[in-house]
Amino acid sequence: MFNVNVEKIGDVAILHCEGRVVHSDAVFRLRDAVKQQRSARTVLLDLSEVDSLEGGGVGMLVFLKRWAHDRGMEFKLLDPPDRVRQTIEHTPSAAELEIDVFGHFPHHLSGDSEANRVHHHD
Repeated sequence: MFNVNVEKIGDVAILHCEGRVVHSDAVFRLRDAVKQQRSARTVLLDLSEVDSLEGGGVGMLVFLKRWAHDRGMEFKLLDPPDRVRQTIEHTPSAAELEIDVFGHFPHHLSGDSEANRVHHHD
């Protein structure tokens, strides 16, 4: 199962991902959620709750990084668990991905962002 919750704060879109990014439906759901953030200047992908990431998911992250770059957007991965970070780091094509580690990314960055949240579920 894979879920994406989108939080928008100004021109920053934070996509809180949860579950496994291993099957094509999860990979395409992630793609669609990111591509819906066309008005954002920065897309932050919070991976702190991702249990597993396989080749197709890593390939999609690289595609999304390039998609964002082509549109003048910043794209970063936040707080992937060790096993997910190792999968990314051991994939040569993923060398361009930026990973920031904060310990555990806060689920809410602003006081009342619930109105700006969009939920994507299985």
